[in-house]
Amino acid sequence: MREIDVNEVRNVIEKLAKEAAFVLPEEFLQAEREMLEKEESELGREVLKQLIENAELAKRERLPICQDTGLAVIFLEVGQDVHFINGNLIDAINEGVRNAYRENYLRKSVYFNPYKRDKNTGDNTPAIIHTEIVPGEQVHIKFSAKGGGSENMSALKMMRPADGIEGVKKFVLERVSEAGGNPCPPIVVGVGIGGNFEYCAYLAKKALLRPLNDEHPDPEIAELERELLEKVNRTGVGPGGFGGTQTAVAVKVEVHPCHIASFPVAVNIECNAFRHKEALI
Repeated sequence: MREIDVNEVRNVIEKLAKEAAFVLPEEFLQAEREMLEKEESELGREVLKQLIENAELAKRERLPICQDTGLAVIFLEVGQDVHFINGNLIDAINEGVRNAYRENYLRKSVYFNPYKRDKNTGDNTPAIIHTEIVPGEQVHIKFSAKGGGSENMSALKMMRPADGIEGVKKFVLERVSEAGGNPCPPIVVGVGIGGNFEYCAYLAKKALLRPLNDEHPDPEIAELERELLEKVNRTGVGPGGFGGTQTAVAVKVEVHPCHIASFPVAVNIECNAFRHKEALI
């Protein structure tokens, strides 16, 4: 049994939240540079140039990549041999988010009441926290600052089993086309297939946290990802939604077994402010 002080978790969360706001992952920045070489639209190339310049400036000047500094979403993989001490884990995570957003003057975007909208929590908490128990004695933390523009373009559909994989492809492409420039392309598209109503949405969001250049271990799903990416980039949405050949950096698909009568599919979209950071304790 390994003991981990929750204050260590708090400090890691605070660091990840701050870095996510200021520093675009190098893999995403490199992907945008490669898109710039491929983009056929002059306006699309100009948008990509400005996005790259913005990311470089944010990192250099320690400024937010985007004015929407996102809702904190945390995925925790907790080793079953870990015992947390000196406090409550959830409280520690929220304190880390609170410290990062207050001390770095990041925009606070959380309302206490989602329909009254009369009072902001003032510190961007509470975070959305997903926990998975895994073998071992380590804690893997994945932090995402999810912007409202891209989140609002996501969707879930309880499809008919008869719709099959072609129905999935149609749903994904329709969602990207209808979203247009709202999620601030170039985007990453996460797709969750199976499970149930809530779990397919979880899968879609979790898919966004995979490395951009990885390949799904299932060859059939890996091929589906490549096909969807090619078709998404043929929608013509383009950088910023101004038209072009480079709409998405990647499409990531996660699949889970489901009930024989169900076929849930979710699409979660990530914007060009790809604010993802992770750490291992």
